Amino acid sequence: MVFSSSTFLYYFLPVTIALYYLTPMVKGSPRLRNLTLLIASLVFYAWGEPRYVFLMIIQCITTWGFGLLIQKNRELKVAKVLMLVSVFFSFSFLIYFKYANFFIINLNNLTGTDITLIKLLMPIGISFYTFQNVSYTIDVYSKKTDAQPNLLDFSTYVASFPQLIAGPIVRYVDIAENLKNRIHSWPRFAMGTRRFILGLGKKMLLANLFGELVEIYKLSGNQSTVFTWIYLVAYTLQIYFDFSGYSDMAIGLGHVFGFKFPENFNYPYIADSITNFWRRWHMTLSGWFRDYVYIPLGGNRVKMVRFIFNIMIVWMVTGFWHGADWNFIMWGGYFGVILLIEKFFLGKVLEKSPKVLRHIYTMLIVFVSWTFFDALSYGEIAERLGRMFGFGSSMFAGNEALYYLRSYALPFIVGIIGVTPLVKKLAEKIDTKKTLATVLEPIVLTVILLLSTAAMVDGSFNPFIYFRF
Repeated sequence: MVFSSSTFLYYFLPVTIALYYLTPMVKGSPRLRNLTLLIASLVFYAWGEPRYVFLMIIQCITTWGFGLLIQKNRELKVAKVLMLVSVFFSFSFLIYFKYANFFIINLNNLTGTDITLIKLLMPIGISFYTFQNVSYTIDVYSKKTDAQPNLLDFSTYVASFPQLIAGPIVRYVDIAENLKNRIHSWPRFAMGTRRFILGLGKKMLLANLFGELVEIYKLSGNQSTVFTWIYLVAYTLQIYFDFSGYSDMAIGLGHVFGFKFPENFNYPYIADSITNFWRRWHMTLSGWFRDYVYIPLGGNRVKMVRFIFNIMIVWMVTGFWHGADWNFIMWGGYFGVILLIEKFFLGKVLEKSPKVLRHIYTMLIVFVSWTFFDALSYGEIAERLGRMFGFGSSMFAGNEALYYLRSYALPFIVGIIGVTPLVKKLAEKIDTKKTLATVLEPIVLTVILLLSTAAMVDGSFNPFIYFRF
């Protein structure tokens, strides 16, 4: 089940909200509501993954148990052993389901063996809830938080459906207080509903539209230079509205149920350097790798050679997290190299350059990066990179490319405006005029909801990119 489905939107979600708010708060404690939310979350996950829901339950129970043992033995050396065992146990599931076939394929290629691939589906959301379990274990060990004594509350943290399958990556320390004491109010519920509808609109009305154009390009025989750039812009907008839209929906649902989830995007396409871009894109993932990989490796408080090593390891692992293939590792390594170049040389040049040039440079690097991210083979990467700059194309434009450029001109204009803070600033300006805002907001939100619903009913094209990860 996904948020952008009529089953979720008009059946599962209303019933869950009704049951949640009908569940009483006993002496001001939301524990019974945690139970309701947990049961709903298990149903949500089992809807699409009935076999793997038990895998998530096992991880919840074992991580919770290790957390208690680590806290009990914090002052003893055995605490580190317990932490490492817990982390290894959590990662072992991820490695098996997501990466086993990658290692088998590469072993076969290197040695000439013919080991049979494992026939299995990757559990949805395993990359996200594994990181939540690991961060909790490490935070308990490092005394950043106390272990959660109640299994129900801990399981609610891990399995909560709003952020279960696609993030943002919520750390236990972010919502520990919310698990035992959170505020439910109409203003917060309304704020969450608004955020959810806006995220749904991003996904259904923009991401899917650009995704259709991306598929048209891939199936076309006319992959000219102009059409390749149309594809790149479309994919760049698709992946942003797809993932940021899903994050908006998750954060909005968090507010509906009284939680405050961390922000995940901050207008990354207005960045003026790749360093700045990664402070704005998928911020919870960047923060996770910074705190649990980069800093433990020594961060930047080491000699230059080790610093370079740390950066490259972190970014190659970041790429590998996104997918079990070499193109993702190349994607991560590509960003690692660019970040090092900015650190040692280019950063100072960029600071002295006009802002428009800094932005053009950043977006060009991002466009190139998405060719690694979206390609299914090294040949596709090479072909698309070549076509970007006029190599390997049979023509510069062609009638098909010009047709789709004209046809998608308005969506491109809307999309490009939508990745900037202009819409938010306009909304804030309208919000100062209370009467106008009171009239306009429900109308706009209702229109977005109706159009999104129509897109669900009429459209068969409704992918979600980050389900791959």
